[in-house]
Parts: sequence; structure tokens; C-alpha cells
Amino acid sequence: MIKLSIVVPCYNEEEVLGETTKELNGVYEKLLNSQKISSDSKIVYVDDGSKDQTWPMIEQFSRDYPNIAGVKLSRNFGHQGALLAGIDSVYRDSDAVVTIDADLQDDVNAIIEMVDEFEKGNEVVYGVRNNRDTDTAFKRNTAELFYKIMGWLGVKMVPDSADFRLMSKRAVEVLLSYKEQNLFLRGIVPMVGFKSSKVYYARKERFAGESKYPLRKMVKFAVDGITSFSIVPIKMIMGLGFTIVIISIILLIYTIVSKVRGQVVSGWSSLMISIWALGGVQLICISVIGEYVGKIFSEVKNRPRYTIERDIYLEKKNMEN
Repeated sequence: MIKLSIVVPCYNEEEVLGETTKELNGVYEKLLNSQKISSDSKIVYVDDGSKDQTWPMIEQFSRDYPNIAGVKLSRNFGHQGALLAGIDSVYRDSDAVVTIDADLQDDVNAIIEMVDEFEKGNEVVYGVRNNRDTDTAFKRNTAELFYKIMGWLGVKMVPDSADFRLMSKRAVEVLLSYKEQNLFLRGIVPMVGFKSSKVYYARKERFAGESKYPLRKMVKFAVDGITSFSIVPIKMIMGLGFTIVIISIILLIYTIVSKVRGQVVSGWSSLMISIWALGGVQLICISVIGEYVGKIFSEVKNRPRYTIERDIYLEKKNMEN
């Protein structure tokens, strides 16, 4: 039997947390009854600075259920920071760690298959969606485009796999050795290596509440992923600069030839278009470079990636000892 920890990041999840606890406890009981996990396995909720009743609910569940604990962050550090905080809190006492979101879109029963794959010797088991029927056409197409771009940039990712996965203790130790502040776990985890496998499942609609990833956050997440793992955009800027220089030389030659032939006509429109086009290109280039400079700025400060205000998991562990 293995000691399993299930880490669940939460941000304003009061509407769904009761049902999440019910379903995760159901899976926990199935695994326990089939003797796949030990009785000291835990479900650990990580409150990422919620402003509703999420943390009081976690405290209550921790009192009601011996297998449930909670970790409260001092403020909102973002989904990736909350995941890392939960993983870091539990991995030392675990044989394997599963991460899953609280919204019940991921099939909790897939955890049973993940444990089976772990017992076969796989140290990283990815939960992979077998379809995107619950997504809008826009989200489905942009997601496919994102994975294609990341592949083209040389970033190894598992398509249609988010942050629903199982990792062995050894794999988690390697993951935590990556110290970057700009976290993009979907890109970092495949870099860990070790034997891996996939478990396919049908993704469901969100049980309740609103998505914590509106379009603005999705775009930021995608940009972070691209700029955290590849310098290709910087190289593209160089290529764009050379292209503009070549076009400028061609236009210069064309202007000289037109002057010699006496065909010069005042072209206010073409001049304005050129100025605006080049100005736009320059601003885009500066912003791309600025994105990388900003990442360097945040990395060199080496600030904590999260701060824990209260750790009920540790409190329960000390009481058990």
C-alpha cells in the first residue's frame, strides 16, 4: 500500500467545496477498501487567499474528517503557486502526490487509474482529456493553437493535459529543484523525466461557481508559458528586423529608379502607412523584449513563491506523532 496525498488548490470555491469533498472522499474510500492506499493518506486543500467562506469550510472539513487537512496561504499567489505550496507541504510524507482542481471538471475516478499506473512503475501519470466537447469553439481552437505553438518552439508538453496528474515522491523532489519564480508547471513537469504514462478521461462542466480562468488570464498564462521556456520570440525579432531592412533597401532602389525616370509622385498615404506600420512593429518588439526583461527582474529578486499562514496538515501530523 502507498501513502497518497491529494492536493486541491482552492480560490473562492465555497459553492463547490462540499461536493468536491464528497466525491474525493468516495474515491479515497474505494482506494482504501481495495488496499491500494494506506489509512494515513490525506486530502489536502490549499486556500489561495480566498475572499469567501472557502477557508472556514476547509477548517470544518479538517475537524470532521481525519483524512482531510488544509493549508492557508497568506494571500493570493495564483493557481501555480498554490499547487506548489500544497505539493511542498505533503511530499516528504507521501509515496505519491495527486494534484486536481476543486471545480470537479476533472474526473476524480481517474485517480484510481493513476494509482494503478503508479503501481506499474510510472512515476508521472498525466490526466489527459479525451475530448473538448465542454469547451466553446473559440477555446477549443485557441487551445489547439497554443499546443502547436509550444511544440514549434521546442517545448515538450502533453496536449490536453492541465494540472491533473500524479507524481512520485522522487519526481516531486526533482520538480521542486526548479527554482524559477515564473511557474508554468505544465511545461516544467515533462522536463522532470522518469517513466510516465497517461490516463484518459472525459472532462465535465464545472459543478458550480465561475471559472477562475477568464480570457484575460488565459492569454497571460499562455504568454507566460511561451516566454518562460523559449527565446524564439527574441530570435524572431532579429529576423523581423533584417526583413524590414531588406524591404527598406528595395524601396530605396525603387525610389531612386522612379526619381531617374521622373515618375515621383507625392505619396502622403504611403508615407503615413509606413510610419504607422514601423511604429507598431517597434512597439511590439519592445514589448516582447520587455516581457523577458520583466521575467529576469522577478527572478533575480528571488522572493518566496508563496507564504503559508496556517498549515493544518502539519498540525495533524504533529498530533499523530
